[in-house]
Amino acid sequence: MNETNFSQQAWKAITPIYARIIELPFIQELMAGTLAIDRFQFDMRQDAYYLQDFSRVLAVAAARSSDADMIVKFAEDAQRAIVVERALHGSYFTQFGITPAEVARTEASPTCFSYTHFLLATAYHAPYEALVAAVLPCFWIYWEVGKHIYAHAAPNNPYRAWIDTYAGDDFGETVQATIAAADAVGVQTSPSKRNAMLQAFVRAAQLEWMFWDSAYCRETWPVKPEL
Repeated sequence: MNETNFSQQAWKAITPIYARIIELPFIQELMAGTLAIDRFQFDMRQDAYYLQDFSRVLAVAAARSSDADMIVKFAEDAQRAIVVERALHGSYFTQFGITPAEVARTEASPTCFSYTHFLLATAYHAPYEALVAAVLPCFWIYWEVGKHIYAHAAPNNPYRAWIDTYAGDDFGETVQATIAAADAVGVQTSPSKRNAMLQAFVRAAQLEWMFWDSAYCRETWPVKPEL
């Protein structure tokens, strides 16, 4: 990999963050198959909420691109995010006892809200290059975490289906295409916009850590209105 590649620079910047992610209790217990079901359920509900806004962000990335191949790629990614969100309802939600009523009552946790609104703000107000960088950690970190868990997972892990999905070749191909897109944009852009890319990538990686941690804590809003 060429040293000028954005992805190499970006991953080096978040190496300490990724190391903290795989040390999180959520990841360690998921890997061991001992993660409490309510924590996994919380994560699945928040993930479904997140994916709805993530699909919108990817659609904006498609609309803002001037490259035909990238328009197709991000439009397909947006569709795929919705397909995955719906698949959660038909597979993991059923398997792990998450009812339609519980899903309907789900509101974004503070971290989920912060993450999706960071992405939406980036989509509409930041340079296109920063948007491409901002969506990359969701793909890349999930893939790396999935591969790590797959390599160390306990036998007969109750979360094996989830592990197989994010460590699989199909998801890996999507991740590699997104890395290639970021590298292509990074080569063509100005130094200031490349710096904006790096800042967006790092912020999204920080929010990835927070998302995993918030699921383990079953994070709620510290103050609520009386409605």
